[in-house]
Amino acid sequence: MLTPQIIDTVVRAALLEDAPWGDITSELLIPETAYATARLVAREGGVFSGGAVFAATMTATDPGIRTDLRVADGERFEAGAELAIVSGPARAVLQAERVALNLVQRMSGVATLTAQYVSAVSHTRARIVDTRKTTPGLRAFERHAVRSGGGHNHRFSLSDAVMAKDNHLAVLTAQSGLSVTDALLAVRAQLSHTTHLEVEVDRIDQVEPVLAAGVDTIMLDNFTVDQLREGVALVAGRAIVEASGGVNLSTVRSIAETGVDIISVGALTHSVRSLDLGLDVVVT
Repeated sequence: MLTPQIIDTVVRAALLEDAPWGDITSELLIPETAYATARLVAREGGVFSGGAVFAATMTATDPGIRTDLRVADGERFEAGAELAIVSGPARAVLQAERVALNLVQRMSGVATLTAQYVSAVSHTRARIVDTRKTTPGLRAFERHAVRSGGGHNHRFSLSDAVMAKDNHLAVLTAQSGLSVTDALLAVRAQLSHTTHLEVEVDRIDQVEPVLAAGVDTIMLDNFTVDQLREGVALVAGRAIVEASGGVNLSTVRSIAETGVDIISVGALTHSVRSLDLGLDVVVT
């Protein structure tokens, strides 16, 4: 998902935004021939993600910059750890610094938060997955970071799977005049055998009519823990069961223990705090 082409597109747009007519500070203060070495240092512990993005930002600013990554994506580190060494033309290193840090800090923040959720449910079979509540333009970056933290990805975009939510079903049944089951059966008849069909329900009495349509995944939205347990028993293996809504670090363990297969967590990307990382020039 995080291809070199996607990285290059985002990085170049971010660099252009940050220095549309160059970095006048560095151009005035730093000699053109100056060379610099800098260390990417962790101010706090966490899980690393975004090494390729960090390096690509440096290279896009000046091909003469070399980045030596000291940790791999998905690797844990403590405060004070040296995560990368950057060497190259000083002006370019300083120009790339903020964009490179913004991206790797956010990605490492997503990975670190994801790892906390994954750890909380590790004694169960539940998978922690992300949602489409991502930063516009950064979905591939944030989705990669979720995997760095041990999580999994939901559908990448609206083009990847059929996911019928309450508003879809309200319009569908009103326009067709069909029951939920018959309307979904009509949808299923139009789908390729390779296309996944997921349907959201927000009441326990909706589960059986949806299952009767042969859906692949049923999402139990904003169910209490007791309702989730009841829903899992009712589904009885006839579909993948996803829990969504009301998920945070204090609730995720009890949600996982109900027996659901998937727990989708919007907070992994929409409420994450960037990790505190710094780029320190080595003075010799």
